Amino acid sequence: MGAVAKPGDIVRMLDDRTLEINLPNKMGCERIAMECSSSFAKLAGFAPEQIDDLKTAVAEVCLNAMEHGNRWRSDARVIITMNFEGGTFNISVEDEGEGFADVPGDPDIERKLKQLEPSRTGTGGGMGLF
Repeated sequence: MGAVAKPGDIVRMLDDRTLEINLPNKMGCERIAMECSSSFAKLAGFAPEQIDDLKTAVAEVCLNAMEHGNRWRSDARVIITMNFEGGTFNISVEDEGEGFADVPGDPDIERKLKQLEPSRTGTGGGMGLF
């Protein structure tokens, strides 16, 4: 697909539409992904308010991967892949966790508002699944 990553590479272009970020599983490193997504979205022509929303979403997903996926293991990595093609901006975030068997069903906002269900669902808190 693109150039082979060299040891120590954090950010690399896989092709002219795809960026990959390889982060240590360490609090604060999500900021690298935020800034990369911001720069990439600017190049794609996103409006500033869209970029702010994107940065927030990227940070939240990265932190969920570090906490819930990798369980703060210092030897684990978080891989973020961004692609902009045909007017669509896609972001994939992968952790090195073991996954989980107990996936909660769709949230029921009415039940949550009536406090019939906990506000956070799933093992280990909300996990950011919704």
